[in-house]
Amino acid sequence: MNSPLKSPGQLLAAALAGAWRAAPAPCELTEAELGAAVPLMVGSGAASLGWWKIRHTAHADSAHAQTLREVYRFQTLQSALHERHIERVFTLLDAAGVEAILIKGLASARLYTERGLRPYGDIDVCVPEAQFALASHALEGPEARGCWVDLHAGMGKSDGGSFEELAGRAVVLKVGGARVRVLAPEDHLRLVCVHLLRHGAWRPLWLCDAGAALEGRDAGFDWARLLGADKRRARWVECAVGLAHKLLDARVDDTPFASAAERLPRWLLPGVLKQWETPYPAMQAPMRHAAPMRAYLRRPSGVFGDLLNRWPNPIEATVSVSGPFNELPRWPFQVANCVTRASRLFRQNRLPQAGGY
Repeated sequence: MNSPLKSPGQLLAAALAGAWRAAPAPCELTEAELGAAVPLMVGSGAASLGWWKIRHTAHADSAHAQTLREVYRFQTLQSALHERHIERVFTLLDAAGVEAILIKGLASARLYTERGLRPYGDIDVCVPEAQFALASHALEGPEARGCWVDLHAGMGKSDGGSFEELAGRAVVLKVGGARVRVLAPEDHLRLVCVHLLRHGAWRPLWLCDAGAALEGRDAGFDWARLLGADKRRARWVECAVGLAHKLLDARVDDTPFASAAERLPRWLLPGVLKQWETPYPAMQAPMRHAAPMRAYLRRPSGVFGDLLNRWPNPIEATVSVSGPFNELPRWPFQVANCVTRASRLFRQNRLPQAGGY
């Protein structure tokens, strides 16, 4: 008999381990544990993967499974609709002569056994900075109505080089009648890992993305390109892959990460599991604070209690100040993160008063 998994984060990890695979390992949760994990999967957008994991097990006919199955069916239909929107968006951009790259979303979902297993909302599109205005104009017409596009000028915080570099080795997909470019496998995995850590690893689906990208690579995968020249960011990638291995059973035996994945900083796993304890609306970051900080500039009552709610988790804080993932305490990085945010807030509220421009 399995011993009970008391931590909600552990329950969620067990429910999703290897769920992106065509034939994931059998789910080892008890009926009661599955019942406790279902709200976490639904709340975090991972319900389809939960159904995929248990569909051929004794749990498949349980009342808990029906919730997961219904979400799976809905997201499968949504996936087809999203692909039609992506086809429309890239057709419009191509007609306008805009060079574009699709990131996240479908770029991750295509690496799962079924695309409907990985839900996504916005269509994240990167374009050269010089073409941003042109791209914006191309998507303003009625043809793009209903297509929720998050348009990025350049590659933003992808940590992988310039738009031109990444576009030069991008992969072309056929989505309907449109040609859609996505990042090369190495660039995609790095983006997935850095994005996961930059946002504090609060969404388990992002860790599944890392596992799917790692296991879905081809024989020509360039490990040196993935890690790059920056040793600190290379360690970030190692730790993200290590998390996917430790929490979700991602396979690392045939990778350069086999030993590094076992040497995670002691604060990292608890930090992730803490993020996974409370379900939250899918596609939305957990917002625990009572009001925007600028609201306290004139009415400071309650500010100290709300500051505790805004205390950054150690992962997000470390990445926000480009810190190392080592065994040192995290509080200096958390303090630095708070100081940076406070400084930004102060500047935003000072500028209009300074000159009125």
